[in-house]
Amino acid sequence: MPDASNDSSHHPATHVPTHVAVIMDGNGRWAKARGLPRTAGHKKGVDAVRRTVEAARELGIGYLTIFSFSSENWRRPEEEVSDLMQLLRFYLRSEIAELHRGGVRLRVIGDRTRLSKDIVQLIEKAEALTDGNRALTLVVALSYGSRQEIAQAARRLAEEVWKGQRDPASIDEDALEARLFTADIPDPDLIVRTSGEKRISNFLLWQAAYSEFVFLDTLWPDFGKRDLEAAIEEFHRRERRFGAIAESR
Repeated sequence: MPDASNDSSHHPATHVPTHVAVIMDGNGRWAKARGLPRTAGHKKGVDAVRRTVEAARELGIGYLTIFSFSSENWRRPEEEVSDLMQLLRFYLRSEIAELHRGGVRLRVIGDRTRLSKDIVQLIEKAEALTDGNRALTLVVALSYGSRQEIAQAARRLAEEVWKGQRDPASIDEDALEARLFTADIPDPDLIVRTSGEKRISNFLLWQAAYSEFVFLDTLWPDFGKRDLEAAIEEFHRRERRFGAIAESR
């Protein structure tokens, strides 16, 4: 449930973005500032995920994507990766029933071949259980890298051409997009990054072509509904042109 300290009586504009994506950053700095191990920051980060999912559902956001573990994160110290995988197991076991009760559908995108078999099974079970839910789709980018995703999609198209199943001249944006992990998910309207960093970090590079970006100084463990509302309010101050005239709101 949302932390009261992060709640706000002020609500953003009526029309919320359909899809909000979040680069969750700052767990390590949050822990370091308190003299705690990085694992403590990651655990508090799970609380922020819980708050944000609840806030997104309450605000009527259709899709919430969170960048939980990148393909580059595998390079972190083995002990930290192990701790993160244990935290993932805990989340998949303890939170899915609550997500299901709240009408949240879970989708996980990324390279599952690097995940342990038991985690893959937990993911598949959670996705199957929540597949019919429509209050909110929570997309978890796990073992995910956008360059790798695009390369994989291009490789699939190349294989189809090599097998004689496709004319190279037929390859266009739609063909490649249909082979991405996010083929049936709308592109994000808004991408939020926490902790004051201002970079995209190999996240949804294709899908973010016309997304609005909001960078917040809040460290991820402190993120809550008030921060999400602030990002949406900033989103509504933008004029989305898509290379043409401004989109009316």
